Amino acid sequence: MIERPLEKLLLVSRWLYACFFFPLLVGLAALVVKSVQRLFEVGPLVFSMSEVLLIVEVLKLVELTLTGALVVIMIFAGYANFVTRIDLSGHKDWPNWMTQVDFSGQKLWLMSAIIVISGIQLLTAFADISDTPDRDLRWSVIVFGIFVVSWVLLAVGDWLRGAEERAAR
Repeated sequence: MIERPLEKLLLVSRWLYACFFFPLLVGLAALVVKSVQRLFEVGPLVFSMSEVLLIVEVLKLVELTLTGALVVIMIFAGYANFVTRIDLSGHKDWPNWMTQVDFSGQKLWLMSAIIVISGIQLLTAFADISDTPDRDLRWSVIVFGIFVVSWVLLAVGDWLRGAEERAAR
């Protein structure tokens, strides 16, 4: 008697999760603003800056872009996985993979993005190696290594889980 109403309440409560996507959309807009701001700051200096500094600045733009892509993936995959299906019939240009990323895929995308962003930060530190203390460089390498090992362990765990599921069929 209480089970059916509780199940309905739980099913409807998934819409509360949809509320988390609005701040992510605002964050995505903020990343766009920051990216344009960086472009206007660096643009006039392109001809006077060194190649290394230019590469670092471009990598910072890549970092912002990658973070934006990650936010988009988290919004659409999270919505499709935890709230409701997205009707793609009226959207011919919709990338099909966006609604096919499962929770395991979201974890790997997230870790991959963190590793790339951490790698960009590490490259930035090494590009300015004369001004970066050895202690900071050492910790940056250690943190990057931890992220890489964590990603590999997650990927292996997901692969083993998938192999078990395939063998059970």
